[in-house]
Amino acid sequence: MRPKSPRIAARAIITKDNRILLVNAWPDGKSTLLCAPGGGVHVGTSLPQNLAREVYEETGLRIEVGAPCLVNEFHDPDTGFHQIEVFFRCTLSGSDTIDPDWNDPENIVSKWVWASQADMKNHRIKPDSLPQVAFGGEFAFSYDPLETIVL
Repeated sequence: MRPKSPRIAARAIITKDNRILLVNAWPDGKSTLLCAPGGGVHVGTSLPQNLAREVYEETGLRIEVGAPCLVNEFHDPDTGFHQIEVFFRCTLSGSDTIDPDWNDPENIVSKWVWASQADMKNHRIKPDSLPQVAFGGEFAFSYDPLETIVL
């Protein structure tokens, strides 16, 4: 299969009450995989601006984007899809409640989970280092080299 150019995405590490916000990663329940909210960047817009837009679209939540804390990349060898993700520590700048009737305009995110570190063991999540980065302390920074993604 011919390699494709990598897609760049920004993702939010949002915690409250020792829980992290996770969202479904695939539309229509195609996979049980959960990830931090965020998504692909638009050309000409900064990573933090893209991230604030994506989090609002997926959850209806407003955020303040802080420092980067994780760089992750993954690929799907079957399709050639390759994504580079930059994760940022974020804080909520308004309500911390997601309206259960909220609709992602791209119709991808339809599930939101506030998960403790212990809860994360009961979910399929990516990247593998997400619990350590989310709960490992304010100064934790990590780089996950190319992970293979499996539906």
